[in-house]
Amino acid sequence: QVQLVESGGGLVQAGGSLRLSCAASGHTFSMVTMGWFRQAPGKERETVAGINVSAGVTYYADSVKGRFTISRDNAKNTVYLQMSSLKPEDTAVYICAAGKLTYDYWGQGTQVTVSS
Repeated sequence: QVQLVESGGGLVQAGGSLRLSCAASGHTFSMVTMGWFRQAPGKERETVAGINVSAGVTYYADSVKGRFTISRDNAKNTVYLQMSSLKPEDTAVYICAAGKLTYDYWGQGTQVTVSS
């Protein structure tokens, strides 16, 4: 089992920045990929970004490319999501996930609210 705990959410004005953290514990050796998802009220969950834990290869949703950066600190078993130039449409609960072939483990999420 892997436990994931997110932090760093909050309220920010449009154009501002936030950095989210996702700390993993437990059987972290089983993780291959970690990622961030988000879910806004009344909308389906969507992929934001992902990273291969060992190789560092990343991918991003088109809506966040150039504004968000995912990174990892393997020594701390932590993945970060640096969010810049935030827009009101980025408002959502941001959820961290991890897994091997699929995302098997999910955090509880952290709220990000961007005011206009």
